[in-house]
Amino acid sequence: MKTSFAAFCAVAAVVAFPSANCFVPTALSSSASTSTSLRVSVEGTQLTPPKKVSELATTSEDLYNQNVQTTYGRYKLTIDSGNGCFLKTTDGKEYLDCVSGIATCALGHNNEYLTKAIQDQMKKVHHVSNLYFIPEQAALANWLCTNSGADKAFFCNSGAEANEAAIKVARRHASNRGIEKPVIISAEQSFHGRTLAALSATQQPKYHKGFGYDGKMVPGFEACKYNDIESLEAAVERATSDGQGLAAIMLEPLQGEGGIIPGNPEFFAKAREICDKHGALLMIDEVQAGMGRTGTLWGHENLGVVPDVFTSAKALGGGVPIGAMMARGDAATTFGPGDHASTYGGNPLACAAGLAVAQYIYDKNVLDNVKARGEQLTQGLEKLAEKYPTVLGQVRGWGLLKGIECIADDIAPGDLVAAAMNEGLLLVPAGANVVRFVPPLIISEEEINMALERFEAAVKSKAN
Repeated sequence: MKTSFAAFCAVAAVVAFPSANCFVPTALSSSASTSTSLRVSVEGTQLTPPKKVSELATTSEDLYNQNVQTTYGRYKLTIDSGNGCFLKTTDGKEYLDCVSGIATCALGHNNEYLTKAIQDQMKKVHHVSNLYFIPEQAALANWLCTNSGADKAFFCNSGAEANEAAIKVARRHASNRGIEKPVIISAEQSFHGRTLAALSATQQPKYHKGFGYDGKMVPGFEACKYNDIESLEAAVERATSDGQGLAAIMLEPLQGEGGIIPGNPEFFAKAREICDKHGALLMIDEVQAGMGRTGTLWGHENLGVVPDVFTSAKALGGGVPIGAMMARGDAATTFGPGDHASTYGGNPLACAAGLAVAQYIYDKNVLDNVKARGEQLTQGLEKLAEKYPTVLGQVRGWGLLKGIECIADDIAPGDLVAAAMNEGLLLVPAGANVVRFVPPLIISEEEINMALERFEAAVKSKAN
């Protein structure tokens, strides 16, 4: 006796799923000989359409207050568009952008390389699963590894995620060495991200408040003073006591959020020596300092050390969300299938953006510009510090990651940032008493002079 295809499907479904009869359409389950078409009746779903952004020039602040969680204290600026190193607000005012999305928009705004790469990739394919090979991901990983000491890369979406991946690598690597209580040492005043483990590595108690368990953050982290070898050695003693073992030392090559504090080569050399002695990983957080911002592609190049693991994000995609964790040696093969993953990590669109940034840095000799403009900025800020000695203090940093101390008792860095905004210059505070300059890496000599003139006007307005 011949069996119809419809009846076969109905029987197969019941066999495969014991309760699968609930999935079998009535037309198929009632009679194998029925030829009735399958029909589904669905009532219309009522949705509210999204508002048009073009109509929100004067009302977006109200919508923020209504619908956006207050995780940021925002200045009363509504950005409409940008070009090069300038941003324009919805009321038509133009600002020289020395924030660049907090060291993120390395190529400025509306960059032709980046725009074309994104447009071309969107027309091709913008996202597929990491279950398949992605050529753009392979090409970007190759560029990152070829231009560093890394062997392999893992992609994600942000700096915090990249640092979480590094933390997991350190713990798994330590586990492979038989350590059941792995400890990662990080520095006081560091900043590694807002996710729970990255926040635990961030040795700033003000960020921990309210996120602990019984007053404690994620266990397995020890603190040392940045650039203090004696403090580091003491932290190692604590990390290797009571059955614990040293998994990694995690450091920024230059502390950004901590106040623009460059690393000391001797301190990093000692960290490298300690890691080698204990079989631990030296991990460098390059989220803010990396991708050319310090005048070298990676901040740790200024310190003469080669890390086992380093992380990148921010400028890696020029403003398109992407993060990466690079590793060498054993650390590069610590993860296996299923040990870590990211749905969006290394997607074609983000990697196309990363490749465009890499190509532009190469084609336009961006590192040379960073060195020249960084030196120009340092000299200009030092002259202002001499001119306004009761307001401005030490200038520090590398390349176009620069800060100047605000030393006046009655003037906070935020006050100078607000005053600069009134002069058409965007800046951002760092640490307790520093004003930070992190312009696009493409900034010109003329634009640096403009930034210095506007910053002086801001200082003068607060000093009087």
